Amino acid sequence: MVAGERDRPDVARRRAQWTKYQGRVEAERLVFIDETWTRTDMAPLRGWAPRGQRLPAKVPHGRWKTMTFLAALRHDRIDAPWFIEGPIDGASFRAYVEKVLLPTLRPGDVVVMDNLGSHKGKVVRQLIRSAGTKLFFLPKYSPDLNPIEQLFAKLKHLLRKAAARTVDTVCTAIAEVLDAFTPEECANYLRNSGYRS
Repeated sequence: MVAGERDRPDVARRRAQWTKYQGRVEAERLVFIDETWTRTDMAPLRGWAPRGQRLPAKVPHGRWKTMTFLAALRHDRIDAPWFIEGPIDGASFRAYVEKVLLPTLRPGDVVVMDNLGSHKGKVVRQLIRSAGTKLFFLPKYSPDLNPIEQLFAKLKHLLRKAAARTVDTVCTAIAEVLDAFTPEECANYLRNSGYRS
């Protein structure tokens, strides 16, 4: 399923413009930034059991913690990973950009983000551009154009399997899971979203 808002003329026009542009940029220059949530009550969504039997899974009920994982996806790696306890806000995103992301950026990079309010702050835009990089925002309602969404889907699947139940074990599980993403897989995420290599 996709958002019905994609049919709005302004969104459809912006998506068409982006699709034209994405073929002109070398994948090696692209840096996709985003965040995703994780919780201490995550469990696999599916499993196998003998026919006619239920597959029980235990998760904490009513007492779990939510954390945020931020990262940058490049054509050959995951860069600038950062893990915080709690949800993201403007101040924590600005701190991420300043302390974690900026040291990884090179002049000529093209940073791409979605339209989350914390991404669009004036200080955030200035910080990113101060590294000699360009900054673009994806069209609204277009997660299909952001390859990091595919990475986060796999990350969450692997975290569900890990069934970590504390903030520290979730952080450790993320660190271990990041090794599962090969350069070829990162390149495939970009290709699958329409970016040329």
